[in-house]
Amino acid sequence: MDREINLIEYLPGVLREIKEFKALSAAENTEVIRLWEELENVLDDQFVNESTLNGVKRWECILGIKALDTDTLSDRKFRILTRLNEQLPYTYTNLEVQLNLLCGRDGYKLILDSSAYALTVKVALTAKKKYAEVGNLLDRVVPCNIVITLLLMYNQNSTLHQYTHVQLRHKTYGELREEVLS
Repeated sequence: MDREINLIEYLPGVLREIKEFKALSAAENTEVIRLWEELENVLDDQFVNESTLNGVKRWECILGIKALDTDTLSDRKFRILTRLNEQLPYTYTNLEVQLNLLCGRDGYKLILDSSAYALTVKVALTAKKKYAEVGNLLDRVVPCNIVITLLLMYNQNSTLHQYTHVQLRHKTYGELREEVLS
């Protein structure tokens, strides 16, 4: 927010005309503007979506999150929000809510085999960038006596059958298997 700051207006009328006070006010205006901007940043850092890089670093320190070199500021904010949204008690329904926030409704499949104490989570290719974060979430919220299997849902023949060989011939096996096809 641009704020109009002119300190000379706070002086009595008699002092406003003195050249030294004009120069002093002009010099201090830039400092007060810079101070005001930093104050706004401090206020913005209280809210994750509005926070600056400094605020994001502070949130990560508080929550024990290690940022990756390839993360954008929005990725880092998303990771902080994910951590803040975790709620006790950890139930299957809460896990679904967390995964919906992280990957989207169609971004995963959740399979619980309670008789074998096994949980399988398959992350869709559309949410592939969130794979590591899903693994971290599962490590934190799933009870230790449940075996976790985390997989990526690769493209299968049922996905590829709608395309002709001419459409697919320019792609490698890895691209056909691991990329989202439009």
